[in-house]
Amino acid sequence: MSIVVLSGSTMGSKTRTAMNAVYDQIKNQHPDETVTLIDLADHELVFSDGRNYLEYTGDTQYVTQKLMDADAIFIGTPIFQASIPGSLKNIFDLLPQNGLRDKTVSLLMTAGSAKHYLIAETQLKPILAYMKAQIVQTFVFMDERDFHRKEIVNEDALFRIERLVEDTFILMYTYQSVKQAKEEEYGF
Repeated sequence: MSIVVLSGSTMGSKTRTAMNAVYDQIKNQHPDETVTLIDLADHELVFSDGRNYLEYTGDTQYVTQKLMDADAIFIGTPIFQASIPGSLKNIFDLLPQNGLRDKTVSLLMTAGSAKHYLIAETQLKPILAYMKAQIVQTFVFMDERDFHRKEIVNEDALFRIERLVEDTFILMYTYQSVKQAKEEEYGF
């Protein structure tokens, strides 16, 4: 299976710190899986202009191709101005309408305040559902209190990350086995 851990912002450090923890947890729990950590701050992506994702070049092609090839995607995003950052929205715009079909997607949100807890429910999950993702219903939300000097200091936050990884893999394996059984019914 191919797993992508996406840090969906070009600014700040909390989301990247959290996604590093997700990446490490995946490597610990599932050492045989192929895992790629993509931090949008490390890539120069062009804005979506409506082209097919295969027509882009450079970093844009690399990131979109990795996402399209993934079986599971862990999306980490900060909350800015009570919304997701434009860099993450651009990723969704670069992908085709059904670009997340058959992919298991889980979410990790970082914010300066607990007031932004429902952004995942009101903004991200509808986008992911529209793009046909298999969404892990629970998500991790972390705020200022969970971090200190670019480290996660809340043991409960680390436990929630561990559980998110576990839940994502369970849903991914379950979905893949059901899908395979359905395809085998056709007999060709």
